[in-house]
Amino acid sequence: MVDLDALLPPSRTPRDYLNAVTDPRLDAAGLRQLARSPYGFVRLAVAQQPRADASVLAELLTEPLAPWDANRLYRLVAEHPNADRAVLLRVLDRTEELLRAGSRPYGAAIALAVRTELTPAEIDRLRHLPGASRRLRRGLTRALTHARTPRGHRERIEW
Repeated sequence: MVDLDALLPPSRTPRDYLNAVTDPRLDAAGLRQLARSPYGFVRLAVAQQPRADASVLAELLTEPLAPWDANRLYRLVAEHPNADRAVLLRVLDRTEELLRAGSRPYGAAIALAVRTELTPAEIDRLRHLPGASRRLRRGLTRALTHARTPRGHRERIEW
């Protein structure tokens, strides 16, 4: 494995950072560095990286993003197979903050509802927030009842 500085050219552009995310030679420390990138699109690419472990995913949640990028990032992290309970709880808290602020992180909320690492009671608090629409409440109910069954486990919920 190679660290981030070894992969980047001396004169760096945002595209160089984006290219580094998918380089298979990049080590975990390099992914953690990229998770702190000021470029939202680089952080979103890290969230899609299968090699990102729970510590990298947690690092993605430390810096704020614009609401549009935050909605997508939280959904990607909630869907990531390496996200552990601690990371999912942080995404849940951030999703709640966005709902309270009037944003619509519905994809993240549904993705969280499918995750068995979280209890239905933890997810249920989202349905009572001011930003929770009837459509979101219906999607949460479907995710909690259908996607958590053995047959429907981890299936994508259409809401």
